[in-house]
Order: sequence, then structure tokens, then C-alpha cells
Amino acid sequence: MPNPMAPEPRWCSCRVPDVSRRQVLGGLTAAGALAVAGWPGTAAEAAAHGKSLTITVMGTSDIHSHAVNWDYYKDAEYSDGDGNTVGLARVSSLVNQVRADRGRDRTLLFDAGDTIQGTPLGFYYASVEPITETGKTHPMARQMNAIGYDAVALGNHEFNYGIPFLDKWISQMDAPVLAANAVHPGTRRPAYEPYIIKKMHVRGHPPIRVGLLGLTNPGIAIWDKANVSGKLDFLDLVETAKRWVPVIRARGADVVIVSAHSGDSGTSSYGDDLPVENAAALVAEQVPGIDAILFGHAHLEIPERFVTNKATGRTVVMSEPMCWGQRLSVFDLTLKHERGRWKVTGKSATTVNSNTVEEDPELVTLIKKQHDAVVGYVNKEVATSTEEMSAAESCWKDTAILDYIHLVQTEKVKEAIAGTAHASLPVVSIAAPFSRAATFPAGKVTIKDIAGLYIYDNTLLASILTGAQIKAYLEYSAQYFKQVAAGAPVDPASWTNANNRPDYNYDQFSGVAYDVDIAKPEGSRITGMTYDGKPVADDQQFVVAVNNYRQSGGGGFPHITTAEVVYNAQVAIREAIVEYASTAGTIDPTKFHVDNWKLVRDGAPVFQ
Repeated sequence: MPNPMAPEPRWCSCRVPDVSRRQVLGGLTAAGALAVAGWPGTAAEAAAHGKSLTITVMGTSDIHSHAVNWDYYKDAEYSDGDGNTVGLARVSSLVNQVRADRGRDRTLLFDAGDTIQGTPLGFYYASVEPITETGKTHPMARQMNAIGYDAVALGNHEFNYGIPFLDKWISQMDAPVLAANAVHPGTRRPAYEPYIIKKMHVRGHPPIRVGLLGLTNPGIAIWDKANVSGKLDFLDLVETAKRWVPVIRARGADVVIVSAHSGDSGTSSYGDDLPVENAAALVAEQVPGIDAILFGHAHLEIPERFVTNKATGRTVVMSEPMCWGQRLSVFDLTLKHERGRWKVTGKSATTVNSNTVEEDPELVTLIKKQHDAVVGYVNKEVATSTEEMSAAESCWKDTAILDYIHLVQTEKVKEAIAGTAHASLPVVSIAAPFSRAATFPAGKVTIKDIAGLYIYDNTLLASILTGAQIKAYLEYSAQYFKQVAAGAPVDPASWTNANNRPDYNYDQFSGVAYDVDIAKPEGSRITGMTYDGKPVADDQQFVVAVNNYRQSGGGGFPHITTAEVVYNAQVAIREAIVEYASTAGTIDPTKFHVDNWKLVRDGAPVFQ
């Protein structure tokens, strides 16, 4: 535990004066010295006694490289059935509006992470024209600097492109970038700035010191294992907050806010091997001294939630804005000046919809050249498809478009293991339906079509699994379906996402044939598994093509994390698909599509 009264670290923007109440500075009287230092007890402080004011804290989260209101996969303005809009250019207009209404001196702006990955814009400036090579400013840094963020926290997707890339982006940011629980291996020493204390100067009032603690997600250790293993550890959010909140208070903070890239439910997607993934509410409940929490990661809209701290009985106000810049969280904190200090006496939060404003034209112009470069890139033709392929039914049918992922992964792995000790083993592949909206049109297929199919920046690996392990893996995956009676009406869309499992956690295999019997209970749904027309033996070995997210433990699937890895060349799967399609020139599903799995109920196929 650091000494609370040690010299202020470099990340803090204010400083507790190095004078006591009885010191005299440069011949001044004690009262004069205190007035210069800004300590309680001065005439100005006395005049403020009993006065109240309200400050406003705005927050975003999970922007995911949405700079403007544009859908790169559709090559059109973003739109959805609810009328939402996206992008920091819209957020900027909301922020300008709030600052004008409340007064710039009474407002702060924070972010809760996942900023630089998520659209082709993020991918382009990490992989096609990486800022680490060109030296150009990342478009998200450009926009955040122009808007004037006061601080941002790191999200788990900040680590997708590696630590050197992240360091480059941080160096381009004007705002401090925080992550108190990302530490040097084997220590509690933060690898990034843990907190700031921001001094607010509201006319006619003594300064207000607002502390912000940044926390990120422990799951990074799994999800980006290849990038962070041996380089960073990620500590428990609650224990980290317990360490740092008293330090922030001791350094004079009147208000303490946490910006956490962590959902609020107290659950984890990766079991108990790491600290809790969604711990924001636990932080509010178990750590005294926090006034408000801005949180994200779950891509939900929670305008206002109050959590009572168990130790103090005081409430903490929490808010999560919807992802991609669709919402802005707005906290209003009422402060009263008593005994020389500001004290929070009231708090509330809400969210504001970005579709209520137009894009800030300055923010659009600021990154227009970079945006246009990405639009040009994603519209490049890579191949011609002989027919239209859609992922709309990929969650309940074996579709050609997902088989194209399998084809590329299988061919890449076969090529890699040729001539090795594993060359004689059969190669199978795992893939999941990332987006039901993905399509390959008949005719021209572009990079944006492929990016719309494979929306994540995953890399390809291959591991060894036995037949018994593959069956257990598939049983786990089949928990995605609700149990459905054999005679129930056929309504497949209503059968999915059981146990709160998203589509991207419904893995399908190619290379082995099997049925998924959703009339049976969980754990006994995979039947008739064969390879090359013969039943798969429990001890039969396979080389399995899999992405790094799954191999590292994402989704909690059995056996894959401990399986022997026989290939890991850090090849980006999306880029491998683009390269394969470009080389082939034609995408013909009659050459690769095989219906190797199907849904059944009591053995009868759901779809004839």
C-alpha cells in the first residue's frame, strides 16, 4: 500500500500543498499562506460555507472505432430498427450541448474503454496502414482530443493489436489513459496510470477536486493471452479499488468516480479462473468512498442504477451508455461546501440518445480523409461469387457462407502441418455465426462483405482434440439451444440464445458429421458423430482449426485451452479469407458446402 501522503505521482493533475496549517510561506501570515495554497479555512473558503452547486460528468463507453455515423459493412449511413445513430461525431454534438447548458467549467467527460477496435476503421489503422509504421494520428485519438476528454479507461479490446500498438495510441492521446488493475507481472505496480485528480474551477466557488479511478477487465489475460502473457497481469477490480480509492481521497479528492470496463452483473464468461468479469456493482457495493461509476463492456443501456455500499450505507449512482456512441451517460452531482470541503449531497444519472442531434461537422471533417481511405479499402473487389450466400439462418442450419470460413481455416492448417508429425491426422474446423446479417452477393464480393462475415480480429491456431473431447465440446456448444418438444411449432429463431449465450458462442464443426437433438436435455444432444462415414472413436485424434479467442478460453468451452497447439503463426483469419478469395478469384459453394450437421428432435430432422 503506497503512503497516501507520498509525493504526487505524475498522472495527477492537482497536488496537495506541501504545507501544514501552521506554516508561514515566504513571510506571509499563516492565513495568507493558506489562502495561497488553497487550504480550507481561508476567507474565500469561509464565504463558500453552506453553498451548493451541481457538476455534470458525461461518459461514453464501447465506442469500438465508430467515428462517424457509417456502416462500413453496408457502405451506407448506419441505421437500425430503433432509429439509433453511432459515432463520436454525434457524441461531440451532445457534449457541446451539455457544456453549453451547464457551463464548461461545471462539466467533465470520461470514457470506459473499448475505443480502437470494432469496425474496419479500427482494423485499417492497426493492420493495413498501422499508425505504428506511418506515425499518423489514429482517427479515434484525433476525435477524442478534439472533443476534449478529461480521461479514458482501457477496455479489453484495446489489447487486440498488441501492447506496442496500444502504447502508440496512448502516446497520441491528450487525455490520461487509465487502468489501475493492469499491472507489471507478479506485482501490484500499475503498468498504466491508475487515476487522476481533476481540479474544477467554478467561478465564485472554491476548487472542486474530482478523482477518477480507471479499471479494466481481467478477461484480457484470456482473450488476448498471446499479446499480454508474461507482460501484464490483471487484478481483481474490487481489491484494486479498495487499494486506490483511499489514496485518491487522501490526496484531497472531494468526489470519487470510477470508470470501469466491466459489466454490473457479478458474473463471468470465463468461469472462476480469473477475477470477476462483470464487477462494477460489486465495486460500488464493497468499496467505500465512491460517488459514481461509469461502466461499460456489456453493450447495454442502463441510464441510472443505485447501489448501496455495505460499509457506509451510502448510495453509489451508476450508468452505462449504449455502445458505439449511441448514448451519452450524464451524471449530475450536487455538492455542498461544509467545513472547508465539498461534500456530495445528491446524485442522479441518465442517458441521452445521439439520434437527437446531428453530427458535429468539425469532427466529421477532422477524420474525413482517413474515413474515405477505409471506404475505398473495404469496397475493393476480391472475388466473384457464383450465387448469393447468407448467414441469416446460420444459427440453426449448416450454411455455405460459414462453410467458407471452415474451408479457409482447414486449407490454411493443412498447408501449415504438411510434412510435420501431425500431417496424417484429419483436419476439422470450428466457426461460429458472428453476424446473421452477413451476406456474399451473387457476383462481386468485396472486402466489406468478408469483413461483415468475420467481424472480429481473431487469429488462427490449430490444436489436437480427441473424438471424445470434440463430442464434449459440441455438447457444451449445444447449450445454446433451448430444449424443444418434438411436436412444437418450428420457430428456430426463438430456440436460440439459451442460457444468455450470444450467437458467437454457438460453435459449429466442419469435417465431422453430427446431429444436434434439441428435444433432449443438455449434455445428451450430440448424436451420430462420424468422420468420413465412420463413427468417431473416443480416442481418435484430430487437428482442430480454431480462433485465438476460443483457444485462450473465451466462452469457457471444454478441453480447447489445454489441448496441444500445433500451429500458431498469428495469421489474421479475416485476412486469410481475403487472401484465399483473391487467389481463387471465384467463390463457388458447390465446391465446398457440405451439410455435415443438422438440428433434429427425437432423431427427426427439423428442416426437410
